[in-house]
Amino acid sequence: MPAHPRPSSDEPASAPVPSLAIVGAGPRGTGLLERLAANAPALLGTGRLDVHLVDPHPPGGGRIWRRDQSPLLWMNSLAEDVTMYTDDSVEMAGPVRHGPSLAEWAARVRDGEETIPLDPGTAAEARRLTPRSFAGRRLQSAYLTWVYERAVAALPRGITVHEHRRRAVRLAGPPDGRQRLWLEGRTEPLHADLVVLALGHLDAEPAPEEQALAAFAADHRLTYLPPRFTADADLGGLRPGEPVLVRGLGLAFIDLMVLLTEGRGGHYTADDAGTLTYHPSGREPVLHVGSRRGVPYRAKPGYAWHGERPPLPRFLGPARIEELRRRPGPPDARRDLWPLVEKELGFAHYHRLFTAHPGRVSVGWADFEEKYAACEPGSAALDTLVAASVPDPADRLDLAALDTPLAGLRLPDGDSLQAALRAHIEADLARRHNPCHSPDLAVFHALLSAYGQLAALGDTGPRRHGFFSYLASGPPGPRLRQLLALSRAGLVRFLGADTAVEADPVRGVFRAHSPSVPGRAVEARALVEARLPEPSVARSRDPLLRGLAGEAGVTAGGLLTVRPEDGRLLGRDGRPHRRRFALGPHTDARASAAFARPRGNAPAFRQNDATARAALTFLRDRTG
Repeated sequence: MPAHPRPSSDEPASAPVPSLAIVGAGPRGTGLLERLAANAPALLGTGRLDVHLVDPHPPGGGRIWRRDQSPLLWMNSLAEDVTMYTDDSVEMAGPVRHGPSLAEWAARVRDGEETIPLDPGTAAEARRLTPRSFAGRRLQSAYLTWVYERAVAALPRGITVHEHRRRAVRLAGPPDGRQRLWLEGRTEPLHADLVVLALGHLDAEPAPEEQALAAFAADHRLTYLPPRFTADADLGGLRPGEPVLVRGLGLAFIDLMVLLTEGRGGHYTADDAGTLTYHPSGREPVLHVGSRRGVPYRAKPGYAWHGERPPLPRFLGPARIEELRRRPGPPDARRDLWPLVEKELGFAHYHRLFTAHPGRVSVGWADFEEKYAACEPGSAALDTLVAASVPDPADRLDLAALDTPLAGLRLPDGDSLQAALRAHIEADLARRHNPCHSPDLAVFHALLSAYGQLAALGDTGPRRHGFFSYLASGPPGPRLRQLLALSRAGLVRFLGADTAVEADPVRGVFRAHSPSVPGRAVEARALVEARLPEPSVARSRDPLLRGLAGEAGVTAGGLLTVRPEDGRLLGRDGRPHRRRFALGPHTDARASAAFARPRGNAPAFRQNDATARAALTFLRDRTG
């Protein structure tokens, strides 16, 4: 019979079985377990192994994707674009074990091919889900639970999983000896031959500016919510009808918007043209929201790909990444990396324009591609080539305009800004759902390709990562249509670009202003930071991670340094720890997500496979 998870026991094992502890049972820990099951028959044979899975939250979904959150919250990826399984595109040494995407799994549930206990609402959603639906997070949680249980069932007979529903609080042990892992509520540590940290997104102590704002709020009896996972935030202090300042227009803001509107009893209706109207419950606050760009993340493309795909990667592939890794010192993001990303995105954009919309260009693709390859990114020669080959400026890729759409905009009053922002969102929705603009979808694919390549370079800084999220990880189109309805209802008010927030000790309020409307300021007694905290070892609220700061290597950006080949933790001296590994956003080998699009050669899948093989090989060699 295959191994099955069993609850932990405070009694030590009766025999010295080799052991592996995985701290974190969310999607990354589950993906690693799947790779252990795939690789163990070849690397461990019939050997025994105890796998200790440590997480206070249920395995599969973990904290972020747990079932216990509002059914109103969605994923921001299409169901057909979410999988936990490798395929032939993944460049790895281990075997491919095929499995269903979220959409395929839901179809199996609907057709009775898979049986899994679901509450009535989630079961109904599974039945109506289509490949191009945006699933709720509860349904994704059910999928991840199923993947976890399937991975455990696939383990060879000699491998047993022990679930520890506790938090790991401390890790100790020499590089050449067994590791000791202390769990919350226990006095004796768990002993393991190897430890893998798969911690996912964690809470963090506030940065200095956030600490000052929190202290100001406490002194003046205001409400201040620092960066954190929105589903965990206490929103009770955001009172009906009162203004709330919000910094951030990404996915955390979308969750906040949903929880404070539909989550408080409001609802939408649609007219014959599909235009939404929001009907308030009277319990909503008024959200005044701004950010550096001043606009929401771009909507997810609303049409499928057809025709020839750009041959990616073209200018930012493994050979160029290896060349950058061999250079002394870390690469400079602005000097070394962004020009390559810019050229890659331009290549994808124009490849699609020339091959799918040839009537909108004046030369052949082969001639353009040869000249494009010879041009430096951002050069006058490139501008001349594009102007001569693409007659309509609207068909040319302008990354600066995409990145800062409100640059230089100055409006006389707040109402003018609301109208301008609604027009911007409506134009974005129209464009992202119109196949005539399919070069946008090519750029979307190029962003995913470039981000996957850059993952091998480690900590390249948050700035360009933010650009990737803004352009490629935006909300579903229906969410932006809801945002428009809330704006028309006066429950969301846009602040503009380069929003600045200050504390006014005289009036005892927070105040926000933006150069988009000179001289205008908005005051409120509540301020919300609508974003996740940046991963940081030093500021993490996770005691285990913070406790590693003195001995582990840490980048200037606050991330654990790991060996790219297998995820082994590096010490402050740069040497790999033989018995510790780390995966996820708190490392400098962070990948874009623990799950990914099918046939995308996902970095997380490559990392999971390399770490699983390294761990199994170590354990095999140690036990002979």
